[in-house]
Amino acid sequence: MYLLIISGLSGAGKSLALHSLEEQGYFCVDNLPSSMIKELIDLCNAATPPIHRAAVTIDSRECLLSRSPESVIANIDAASCPHDIIFLDARDDVLMKRYNEVRRRHPLGEAGDANTGVKRERIYLQNMRDRANYVLDTSDVSPRDFPKLIAKVVPEYESADMTLLLSSFGYKRGVPIDADIVLDMRFMNNPFYIEELRNLSGLDEPVREYVFSQPFVREFMDRQESILRSLLPMFKEQGKRILRVCFGCTGGRHRSVAAAEEMARRFHSSDLTVRVYHRDLVKEAADIHDRFHSDR
Repeated sequence: MYLLIISGLSGAGKSLALHSLEEQGYFCVDNLPSSMIKELIDLCNAATPPIHRAAVTIDSRECLLSRSPESVIANIDAASCPHDIIFLDARDDVLMKRYNEVRRRHPLGEAGDANTGVKRERIYLQNMRDRANYVLDTSDVSPRDFPKLIAKVVPEYESADMTLLLSSFGYKRGVPIDADIVLDMRFMNNPFYIEELRNLSGLDEPVREYVFSQPFVREFMDRQESILRSLLPMFKEQGKRILRVCFGCTGGRHRSVAAAEEMARRFHSSDLTVRVYHRDLVKEAADIHDRFHSDR
């Protein structure tokens, strides 16, 4: 049997994640006290037919049962079956906006206040976040896109293979919360300021040629590739199955996209599973269009 534990901030989407897993065939239990994990595993093993995949949510409401963060982690680590933790996170402003939109009371807030609740919850859940195998940022994920978010990691759960997830992003929209390594590509000239390249992206050959013709860029990529090849076996020894390396530039459309694609190309011939995700590629295209074409 395999157990998947969903934790994270209130409002980050634990219920949506659990629903997505239920549709993928997981036996799901919401808000299970960590002290009952052993009983759940025994029930699943004794079921007819046996339940091979289960998912539960465990969150900050454990503190309402007078359970310390350390005791919760201890209950999880004592599980007698293979298990992993997904931690769902989001920016504070997004969490508070979600609470305000649905007018829900925060379980840890003063009189239900979301602001104080989020701050207290982050402190209580920090050990869980540190212990998590996967940290996913849901700040810009719509409810209908949650299955795609969960699918970023679920296919790897039953595999011992390492996955290298290479992502691009724009600093103007914030650094991805789930990043393991962040590489800043803003040290080079920005193709945005070249008119014939502005409406293209790092997926287009003219932008790629411009990016990698600049001083130090190829040397920078060579050094980062060497570091990653050295680090990946060490992360794997620590039980980490997905390493997220995020390349950032101002808007997330030109330099960071070209860099992520180039690094993916360098690793495609390895034994790793390599995937690429461009977080702000489409959003930045819309911004550029609005700035330069909306009045024409």
